Amino acid sequence: MNGASITMQTGTQDPHIHPVPGHQIGILISAAGGPEVLVPSELPVPECASTDVLIRVVCAGVNRHDVNQRRRGPDNVHSSVPGLEVSGVVVRIGADVTNVKIGDEVCALVNGGGYAEYAIADAGQVLPVPPTISLRDAAALPEALFTTVHNFFNVAKLAAGESVLIHGGTSGVGSLAIQLLSARGHAVYATCGTDEKCSMAEALGAVKAFNYRTVGFAEAVLTATGGKGVDVILDMAGAGYGRQNVEALARRGRVVHLSPGGNADLTFPLRELMRKEAVVTGSLLRPLPNEEKADIARWIHAHVWPLIGTAIKPTITQRLPLTQACTAHEALERGDVAGKILLDVSAPSR
Repeated sequence: MNGASITMQTGTQDPHIHPVPGHQIGILISAAGGPEVLVPSELPVPECASTDVLIRVVCAGVNRHDVNQRRRGPDNVHSSVPGLEVSGVVVRIGADVTNVKIGDEVCALVNGGGYAEYAIADAGQVLPVPPTISLRDAAALPEALFTTVHNFFNVAKLAAGESVLIHGGTSGVGSLAIQLLSARGHAVYATCGTDEKCSMAEALGAVKAFNYRTVGFAEAVLTATGGKGVDVILDMAGAGYGRQNVEALARRGRVVHLSPGGNADLTFPLRELMRKEAVVTGSLLRPLPNEEKADIARWIHAHVWPLIGTAIKPTITQRLPLTQACTAHEALERGDVAGKILLDVSAPSR
């Protein structure tokens, strides 16, 4: 995957414009458990490595991955502060950073630590805020777009003219994926948990959305596609749809899993998989090498950024203060969220 280099708008390089304190407020996963284990805490501001930038966070996105991390408990490998995407202002840069300047307004994919006043991002995973949306709203973009682009184009090798099925069509990932893939000419189908969410998915660009609580989606997909099936399925629901996914696939179709679903065993009809020469696979975004994520960022900047604000708009369902992160997690776990929840961390500079 290739994309043009990312050029930020020029920002001030005077570090005194954005003084950085030694400590900050962040949301710490204090133990494995429910939303109540998310505890506002005083934490040190992280230090920049040579290829990092430090961002004063304006908003942080809330994702299902954060819920799964909280259930597992404190993370000694990455960060016990959840959060994989932020928007804000760059206040420090590492010695080797050349593509970002102090004062730039950005959004970024981060390797944890997003639920805090300051977050570290590798400079290659930082993007300028699109001119057509606000700095606050830009926090809804990175995780969903990196996930969509990597899984459809890198993992599934989605080709021109191929069709897709997205489970969770009104999730943070699903709502942006429908818009992006529709804008690129793909026929998009989706599953959702209510008729209202199905209508929302179709309004976002899905050819047809199916309520998985009331219909068997495999049969519905085959009917909608004249018996052909879809070429790629993006499944963030764990192991529950193994059989139906394979049944809904076209010949040489691919299923890409985004969630281990509690590490449940995945079962599907092997003979049908063989008959279709289908592929069942999956991916995790967080462990990807930084250079691969930087490549995704360049592709997004070149091919997706021009569509932001017109063909693609983030769907933001709720905004909460940082200290109410537990409320955001409760809403995600109830399944009543359509779109993205954002945590307001600090006020924009302007």
